Amino acid sequence: MANAEDQGMAPHTNAIEKLRAQCLARGSAGIKGLARVFRIMDDDKSRSLDLAEFVKGLSSAGITLGNREAQQIFSLCDKNSSGTMDFEEFLEALRPPMSATRKQIIADAFHKLDKTGDGVVSVEDLHGVYDGRTHPKYQSGEWTEEQVFRAFLDSFDSPSNKDGKVTAEEFLNYYSGVSASIDSDDYFVAMLKRAWKL
Repeated sequence: MANAEDQGMAPHTNAIEKLRAQCLARGSAGIKGLARVFRIMDDDKSRSLDLAEFVKGLSSAGITLGNREAQQIFSLCDKNSSGTMDFEEFLEALRPPMSATRKQIIADAFHKLDKTGDGVVSVEDLHGVYDGRTHPKYQSGEWTEEQVFRAFLDSFDSPSNKDGKVTAEEFLNYYSGVSASIDSDDYFVAMLKRAWKL
């Protein structure tokens, strides 16, 4: 991997920017994949991690940060100095900054997909919203429409743990990666409106 100077980053770039850059280098799935690793590690479903769990999660995700940098990120996200890092605050800090306009259009697209309103998009939600019959593998007879739907949902999931369900958080994490490569709010909004017929 190129060093910080080669990527145009000053050596003193803060730790969260370094972590964000490593995630975004993996494409739109980078932040989403890291979030998935931490969610799996959160055995007690507390939505928080201690420093040891955080460091272990970074390592499991193949992220290369020094102990000092990991500690800096942890301290940034442990706002109340409780010794645990709130998962939502961590993801909020990690995602590339997005305008309220971008966050709203992402939320609108998710709500359109989530027909049942349960906060999770599954194969059942996609019927009547996403036309799988136009997919080349459906048209060739290789896949059923259900398989097309599942492949579509898998694109929002972490490569290491595909469960066929997409949460609002996973959807936002995916599009935060896409957003990072698009400068114009107008273009981003138009792209999502076109993609989801909003």
